[in-house]
Amino acid sequence: MIQFTDYNFAGHKVLVRVDYNVPLNDQFEITDDTRMRATVPTISKILEDGGSAILMSHLGRPKGGPEDKFSLRHLVNHLGKLLGRPVFFAEDCIGEKARLTANKLKPGEILLLENLRFYKEEEKGDEGFAKKLASLGDVYVNDAFGTAHRAHASTAIIAKYFSPDRRMFGLLMEGEVKSAEHVLHHSQKPFVAIIGGAKVSDKILILENLLDKATDIIIGGGMAYTFMKATGGNIGNSLCEQDRIDTASDLLKKAAEKNVCIHLPPDSVIADKFDANANDSTSPSNNIPEGWMGLDIGENACEQFSNVIRKSKTILWNGPMGVFEMKKFQHGTKAVAIAVADSTQHGAFSLVGGGDSVAAVNQFGFADKVSYVSTGGGAMLEYFEGKELPGIAAMKG
Repeated sequence: MIQFTDYNFAGHKVLVRVDYNVPLNDQFEITDDTRMRATVPTISKILEDGGSAILMSHLGRPKGGPEDKFSLRHLVNHLGKLLGRPVFFAEDCIGEKARLTANKLKPGEILLLENLRFYKEEEKGDEGFAKKLASLGDVYVNDAFGTAHRAHASTAIIAKYFSPDRRMFGLLMEGEVKSAEHVLHHSQKPFVAIIGGAKVSDKILILENLLDKATDIIIGGGMAYTFMKATGGNIGNSLCEQDRIDTASDLLKKAAEKNVCIHLPPDSVIADKFDANANDSTSPSNNIPEGWMGLDIGENACEQFSNVIRKSKTILWNGPMGVFEMKKFQHGTKAVAIAVADSTQHGAFSLVGGGDSVAAVNQFGFADKVSYVSTGGGAMLEYFEGKELPGIAAMKG
């Protein structure tokens, strides 16, 4: 496949698939522009070469056509500030308006197309829709790792309308794939995977796949209590997926057979309700009183997990250790972030991915202290589950 940095975009109209599915508040202000900032190097290189960039993205989940709250025009001003030049906007992503605006584009100019998901054909992977999009540019760059796991028109189908020497990954996508491959196929041991979040069901496949890669797996967050119940513990009112207790038990057995060390939190910070102002206490994780629930890992767990992380050469972190959005219950996630940053400073390779883990490293100011922060939650998860991602396969096609 063509390397992005080797390509000269002079005189080309470059169709770039970006992932600008960013959160907006009630005033349509962007509350987290991480995904937008991550695409700046790719767009800048195209413009500096003397090419023009036609950006396409989705935003939210519009139901049956255009909805103002999901319009990409809300992003135009901020994008202009990030890129340091004006951004033109097309009120459609296909059709006459889009075609005319794209045709007028001069070298060094940027056009943002309207939300792709205003057409149901996008999510259906419709070939005719993909062909109409493809007609707007003469080079295709996929820089949207966050949507690489979707077989949509703009991510998986469109590539076929560009010859192999006119389609490539952008810098963000290259970085994502390279980092993920490093962890999955070239990891140095000890390799610790830190898996958190609410549900075992969301993480079963990644856990199973990691049993063949990792030396240690740390399990935190709400999902830890399903594992704790599987080992016969009392977990009070903690989150538990009753229908996944056998699955958790099987995973623990498989790990033992493969000499993978599973670390569950020995103690927890508990609360009498799911509330930022709840009464809190501490308890062994396998003996939480009735009426109380585990909302964070305890001090012993922080110490134990941090020791494992600091000895590791490769670290994958997906999912928080507790309800870090509430100040009372963020200590465990912060302790893990500190340990990951320390280990990275001492030579470990660390990849952080998944919306909540990324939000946590950003919130605690550690984003620049880890090796790589992934922009693709679902895509990264599926990659580590061992699945081939349609957006990647199409480019290699």
